[in-house]
Amino acid sequence: MKFLLLLLLIPFFIIPVFAESQILSTDKGTLDIKLSYEDIKTSELTRLPIEFINPMTQKTQVHIDYKIMITESGKTIFQTPNLIHTSEGIINGFKFEFPKDGTYNMKIDVEGILFTPITPETVSFDIIVGESSAQPINPIDQIVEETVVATQESEEQGGGCLIATATYGTELAPQVQLLREIRDNNLLNTESGTVFMKTFNDIYYSFSPTIADYERESPIFKEVVKIAITPMITSLSLMENAETESEVLGIGISIIALNLAMYIGIPVIGIVKVIQFRKN
Repeated sequence: MKFLLLLLLIPFFIIPVFAESQILSTDKGTLDIKLSYEDIKTSELTRLPIEFINPMTQKTQVHIDYKIMITESGKTIFQTPNLIHTSEGIINGFKFEFPKDGTYNMKIDVEGILFTPITPETVSFDIIVGESSAQPINPIDQIVEETVVATQESEEQGGGCLIATATYGTELAPQVQLLREIRDNNLLNTESGTVFMKTFNDIYYSFSPTIADYERESPIFKEVVKIAITPMITSLSLMENAETESEVLGIGISIIALNLAMYIGIPVIGIVKVIQFRKN
């Protein structure tokens, strides 16, 4: 009996406990935003999970475009350089290092929902470092004086098409939306597709941030990548016809074979032909 009781208590030891958690509405009331954090220690990274909630359904709202800014005494100490997209509606990877005790303001701007731009809506939190308290303040314009780089981990792995977004310039590009729709509507609705996505994400996110960074730094490299991935994205559109487990497997294997032929088979044949031609 004691053993069973211990098993029941294990989740309480392994699930993170957040000292503070509040849900506030944006200034126009379209979304509720939940901010949580553990006991904050200065000069150490603090994880700040954020969840976007649909107030009508009380469920997580997917596909949100947002910005974050953190200020202290009216001075901006962190802000996201660009608009960021979360497909899951939950940000678990955001971490921030508070340099000293004091009152910090965290402002979250929402500028898009379900790939549709909206008039920016804002919510603000006061985060008091040194005391376990977080109170909302009325959303007001903040004074932007300077931007300092802070640490932010990648969002939900599997949430962003990093290379495609960098290649086509925006999360709203048709090619990026196509990839997301195939993942959400076709692959993740089947067991084999879910297994594939897990393996794919483990590999993809090991190198995609580096390639995306190179694309932003080099327009030429960006165009090369665009030429390289366009045939693959075109072939992936066939997955829109896959609804059942067998269809996902059949069409998926066919697409893999097709891409192997395009990206490996044809170049190998070309190299062999060149070698044969030179020998003759």
